[in-house]
Amino acid sequence: MVIEWLRFDVSPEARERFVQQDAEIWTTALSEYGGFLGKEVWISPENPREVITVVHWESFEQWYSIPEARLAAVEARFSEAMGQNTYQLLESKAYQVRKFARVPAC
Repeated sequence: MVIEWLRFDVSPEARERFVQQDAEIWTTALSEYGGFLGKEVWISPENPREVITVVHWESFEQWYSIPEARLAAVEARFSEAMGQNTYQLLESKAYQVRKFARVPAC
């Protein structure tokens, strides 16, 4: 499994809309592609401007196989839905999950 980790600065008044539009637009679009396993959206209780998205992929190859034109079109749709100056991508990272331990069921 690999992780796509994104950190955004989102205006506090747009944060809930960001989370909703992200689910409606980005998560829906990504779910059309093989290898997409799921997505988490984290909000900080200490920093109302910070939103982290964590996307789980089966492999780098499947993640990177999404056409750039498709990603640009989805971003344009998301940006239009959010409006100007409401969010900014600050950081983007990729990780490979080396080990994932599950807690045994009781």
